[in-house]
Amino acid sequence: METQQNLQTNVPKLNLSFFFLSLGVIITLITSVVSFLNLFFATLDKKFPDVLNATYQYGYSTYDFESMRMALATLIIFFPVFLVISYFWKKHMEQGLGHIDEIIRKWLIYIVLFLSSLVIVIDLVTLVKYFVAGEITNRFIFKVLATLVVAIFVGVYYMFELKGRKKIFGFSVPLWGAIKSSILVALVISFAFCVMGSPFKQRSLRLDERRVQDLQNIQWQVISFYQQKEKLPENLNELKNPISGSYIPVEPEFEKGKVYEYKVINAKKLTFELCADFALPMPKGWQEYNYGKGGIMPMMGYSERDMVVSYPYPWPGPGGVNESWDHEAGRTCFERTIDPELYPPYPDPITDTISIENPAKY
Repeated sequence: METQQNLQTNVPKLNLSFFFLSLGVIITLITSVVSFLNLFFATLDKKFPDVLNATYQYGYSTYDFESMRMALATLIIFFPVFLVISYFWKKHMEQGLGHIDEIIRKWLIYIVLFLSSLVIVIDLVTLVKYFVAGEITNRFIFKVLATLVVAIFVGVYYMFELKGRKKIFGFSVPLWGAIKSSILVALVISFAFCVMGSPFKQRSLRLDERRVQDLQNIQWQVISFYQQKEKLPENLNELKNPISGSYIPVEPEFEKGKVYEYKVINAKKLTFELCADFALPMPKGWQEYNYGKGGIMPMMGYSERDMVVSYPYPWPGPGGVNESWDHEAGRTCFERTIDPELYPPYPDPITDTISIENPAKY
């Protein structure tokens, strides 16, 4: 049997199926390793935010979890594909390989060892950079440990493959690798869901985020209505204007009977109330931000001050403007009072003329 396998190995043939399986192994392996580390690192950043790179915020933003979702989705899809492709790759080797196939196998292992080492080195450089910057935190230690575990695991497994070792700790090498890697992936995925929340929780948070945005929209329309007519609207229907394109946002769960509520509290003092039914309490706590800026990221071409204009009053404090929309689960109302000095009525283009004697009026 061994003589027959040696003769087959000396046959200079190229098996296309083995070649593409080898290509699939290297692509899915590198993708799985990178997504594994990205998911673990992003989850640690959310679980243990560094106050040097964070601000205390009120509210939820779906984009804060986009990197976690992408890494999670990539890992969930690519890792099982890697296991399946690796299984058939091993089956091909057990059936015997031609001379060219054996060269491809060795090249694959060397490339995997090289690329995985390169990824680990890049991650370690990044970690050292943050360490020099003073990030001596729990998450830094966990990142270092995770990087070393992945490096050692991938290196040891493919070194065994290269040397042709069949058993390790009483298990076959492929089975040992599949069990160990599956446990690591399952632990990281579970950790990510514990920090991020279930898909149902994420949907509830996104619905509440939509509700806050809709209330902000209605609030701005009420302010604009006052500036044009110098009075508060009696109800939300007065805000509709097909010519200007103004519309009243619809509650995302309107089919369940939920609606946005508006009520005038004191017409003379320009005080009104907006209410909505929220699914969960508003999240609050330390959140890391990008590009060295805290709070809500300004839109292109707008400063942070411009983004506060849609609120009747600026709300100072650690939470910024989102603090004024803090809510619990269930029906929550927000009382607002328009300051005429901050939001003066617009001049009437027909009856009002700009007076040179008193230009400050305008």
